[in-house]
Amino acid sequence: MRDGEGAASARATRQQEQQDLQEIAELAARDREVRAHEQAHAAVGAAYAGSPSYSFKRGPDGQSYATGGEVGIDVSAVAGDPAATLRKMAVVQRAALAPADPSAQDRRVAAEAAAQAGQALVELAQLRREEASEEAASKAAARAKSEDESSSSASPAANQDLGIYLQVASPSALGPLLDTRA
Repeated sequence: MRDGEGAASARATRQQEQQDLQEIAELAARDREVRAHEQAHAAVGAAYAGSPSYSFKRGPDGQSYATGGEVGIDVSAVAGDPAATLRKMAVVQRAALAPADPSAQDRRVAAEAAAQAGQALVELAQLRREEASEEAASKAAARAKSEDESSSSASPAANQDLGIYLQVASPSALGPLLDTRA
C-alpha cells in the first residue's frame, strides 16, 4: 500500500506544480497587460497624467504580479484660457484612449475630456465674437474721430461756403411753390 500512497502523493505534487505553473503564467500575462495599459496612459498623457499605481497579487512562486492599476489624468479646464483647455483636452482624450483595449473608466475620462473641449470651443467662439465686436467698435470710433478732425480742420472759407450751401439747399429757402399745371 505504501507504494500506492507514494505514487498518489507524487501525482498530487506534480498536479499541484502544474497548477502553480499555470497560475504563474496567467499572473505574468496579466502583469504584462496591466503594466502596458497603464504605461500607455502615462506616456501619452505627459504632463497631465500621473505615474501608474498598481495593485498586486502574490503568486505561488512568492513573486508579486500586477493585477490592476490606474493612472490619474487631470481633466480640469485651464482657467481663463479656452484655447489652452482645448489643446489640453486633446492630449487627455488621446491619453485616456491610448491603450489597445481601453476600459470603461478610460472611455468615461475621454468623454469628460470631450465635454470639456466642447465647452472650451463655446468659450473660444464667444471670446472671438467679443474681440471682433470690440475691434469693429474701435475702428468705427477711429473713423468718426478722423472724420471729425478732417471737418474741423477745413479752412474757414470752406466752412462758410458749406453754410451758404446748407441755407440755399434747405426747403424753407425756396419760398412758395407755384403750380405750373394749368
